[in-house]
Amino acid sequence: MLKKNVADGIHCVEDSYVNWFLVEAGGKLTVVDAGLPTSWRSLRRALDELGRREEDIEALVLTHGHFDHLGFAERLRSEVGVPVYIHENDLPLTRNPRRYGRARSLTWYLLTQYKALPMVAAFVAHRAWWPKPVKRVHRIREDTLPVPGEPRVLFTPGHTMGHCALHFPDRDAVIAGDAVVTLNPYRGTKAPQIVSAAATADPERALESLDAIAATGVSTVLVGHGEAWTDGAERLVELARRNGPS
Repeated sequence: MLKKNVADGIHCVEDSYVNWFLVEAGGKLTVVDAGLPTSWRSLRRALDELGRREEDIEALVLTHGHFDHLGFAERLRSEVGVPVYIHENDLPLTRNPRRYGRARSLTWYLLTQYKALPMVAAFVAHRAWWPKPVKRVHRIREDTLPVPGEPRVLFTPGHTMGHCALHFPDRDAVIAGDAVVTLNPYRGTKAPQIVSAAATADPERALESLDAIAATGVSTVLVGHGEAWTDGAERLVELARRNGPS
């Protein structure tokens, strides 16, 4: 499902509880995150709705290397020639996306968190756990990326050790990836929070990293799971800290 202009010139595509984004600038596009393997069809539909072509895509930026954000990354790179950007700390995840750090066993969540079962089922149906490894990436080392929209890089480790959010000052928005979410796929809870320890390498550091998002002072925070937050980054972070790790 394409949601146009969730922030100025930023469009959200939701596939099976996972959000990814298209950023328009100067007639070109940056894709932020790559959803699930089946999201390739959603990309084609979104381009049609926006009146764009594959050739308009100049970059794919990954907020992190988890399997549910790598979906069509390698296909876009290999078939269309789009460069893929990711922080160098997460480069190993692009090669082995299911070998990620976690602070707590996944088994407990699968046995107890029944609200999350529809999300787990959707992930299975759309082959979320089986994206193609990304064979070549550009390591993010810059403070501002040379891609359409020119986002500022906010280093937000904790969920993964190379997680980055993207700040668009001229659009009063941050794409937060999974640094903070409004829907937790591992518990099914809808509230500002960090992702559960089953998929977060270091919850304490993840909470500390929220400072970088709050400091932007933006009105809109676009998250990897759940609805966009439009009541200010500081309020979002305050509530996420109050809810704490899970």
